[in-house]
Amino acid sequence: MIKAHGYATHHSFSRLKLLDFEREEAGPRELEIDVLFCGVCHSDVHQAKNEWSNTVYPCMPGHEVVGKVRKVGPGVTRFKVGDVVGVGCMIDSCRVCAPCKAGDENYCEGPNSWLATYNGPMVSAEMAPTKKNMYGRDNTYGGYSDVLVVKEDFALRIPDALKPEVAAPILCAGVTTYSPMKHWKVAPGQKVGIIGFGGLGNLAAKIAKAMGAQVTVFTTTEEKLDEAKRLGVDGVKEDDKKALAALKLSFDFMLSTIPEKHNVNPFIALLKRDCTLTVVGALEPLSPVNNQEVAFHRKSVAGSLIGSLADTQEVLDFCAKHGIGPDIEIISIQEVNDAYKKIEDGDVRFRYVIDMASLKTESAT
Repeated sequence: MIKAHGYATHHSFSRLKLLDFEREEAGPRELEIDVLFCGVCHSDVHQAKNEWSNTVYPCMPGHEVVGKVRKVGPGVTRFKVGDVVGVGCMIDSCRVCAPCKAGDENYCEGPNSWLATYNGPMVSAEMAPTKKNMYGRDNTYGGYSDVLVVKEDFALRIPDALKPEVAAPILCAGVTTYSPMKHWKVAPGQKVGIIGFGGLGNLAAKIAKAMGAQVTVFTTTEEKLDEAKRLGVDGVKEDDKKALAALKLSFDFMLSTIPEKHNVNPFIALLKRDCTLTVVGALEPLSPVNNQEVAFHRKSVAGSLIGSLADTQEVLDFCAKHGIGPDIEIISIQEVNDAYKKIEDGDVRFRYVIDMASLKTESAT
């Protein structure tokens, strides 16, 4: 067994703090990874606070993990010691259901869905993880730790052109926005709307622009309108009814990145006939959809969940090729609780990334 250290919370109302625990050593086709950086996702906040009613405690978040391979198990062929790799939201899936066989592991239909990097099998509150699940465990510990062990086929190669700290949020925020744009075939010259301009929205705008789309972001603050201008995309205040009216029936695709319950109806009106608005930021029930607006123009409102392993490698390579990435702020692990508060308050531009070297000083005392 490997002695490991990380930051975890034991209750929905408690702060994250140091936890000593053990991981199994790398087995066949597995990698042992020294964690270098880990992004802080809004999902981490939701999960730590049990806002989806399925959290398993202790909860050690972190699914935007970049590290260096320090040991390989028997049979590993894709990586070697010293390689810089990434681990996203998944560390396993059933591998035998139709989605898994099609390369859509993120839609695994196995009895326990896919195995999440933290918080165990990713199932609903009604199917809360138990020790009787197919993975033989009821919890997993994520990347807010010094070491991670993962199967080699669930690890991603970090391109040399991407700094590891910049690559970290791409493993969730990047693929969560790239995957639906790929699926709904965003193409050069199309008009794409990004609803919400936080960590996901900022990266989504950069990706859509690099795809050749004409990008408009919808936000709530003047400050973020200035940021949109800096990125070379259009910006509109969400409550500017006159501006919204002028954009009616003009978008080929829209992506909502707002991480909580919200009303999509004002934006459905902006879609062209036969076009789609996809929600990626919120997993809870939304306000009711006005089906009259949907039906009269044969529009669609859809959802999308993270992305497949192939999508994740694609978006890493895409960002490296186009020289894009998230705007990040490096923090220490000791600052993570304050970071959570700022994320909830919308006071971050645009992604926090933990330098996990900061954990060494604490675990050594």
